[in-house]
Amino acid sequence: MSQSGPLVGRTIVVTRPRAQAAALAEAIAAAGGTPLIFPLLEISPALDTQPLTVIAERLAEYQFAIFISPNAVDYALPTLLARGAWPVGLTPAAVGPGTVSALAAHGVTGCIVPTERFDSEALLALPQLVTVNGKKVLIFRGDGGRELLADTLRERGAEVDCITCYRRSGPPDGVLPLLRAWRAGQLDALTISSSEGLRYLIDMLDPESRAFLLQTPVFVPHARIADNAKQLGLNKIVLTEGADSGILAGLRAYNWPE
Repeated sequence: MSQSGPLVGRTIVVTRPRAQAAALAEAIAAAGGTPLIFPLLEISPALDTQPLTVIAERLAEYQFAIFISPNAVDYALPTLLARGAWPVGLTPAAVGPGTVSALAAHGVTGCIVPTERFDSEALLALPQLVTVNGKKVLIFRGDGGRELLADTLRERGAEVDCITCYRRSGPPDGVLPLLRAWRAGQLDALTISSSEGLRYLIDMLDPESRAFLLQTPVFVPHARIADNAKQLGLNKIVLTEGADSGILAGLRAYNWPE
């Protein structure tokens, strides 16, 4: 681990799901910091896999397949591609670059994706998804979550089918690993890239943990997460640019106390 850099002496919590945490953790370490990987959301297969199996036989009927996250790719693609090659007429779409990379790792290219903001609103603004009257669209996602994509595309005249391919749950050990680090004075900041994960965190906190959190800067890569954090009572919120690169830039530029 680097002994120099802007994050030397800082322990930064990475709360992405475990499968997506490595890149940011490695970047923090390269900047001299100590990453503490603490997934706020544990990811596992959907309880009912039948809808995914059925849709795999009908992929060629659709014009667009939207993947909400890298998890959606990882839990859907093996089943979809086991039935045959990706259909030529099916355009993949992703909310952000991490999902594009996950698709490419499975050999699925030609993905449409926002170039600046990485969220459902930006995806819906892409020209390909503005005029979808009469088109058939698949959305691969986790359980729960926002209905904005499906609702908006239906309003635009598309026929939309949503397939739940994974489920989310909170950390099995609660907040104890964070509390230990806080008590030892070894937790300087948290990075949070999911509003749902943030709600899981807040729900787990006891009064002692909440007091620690209110004193700890929380770095978030999207204005919606920042707004949710404010509504949940957090007051040391640092809004960064999107993706891991934006979070890291925010961490590097932060005016850390001596």
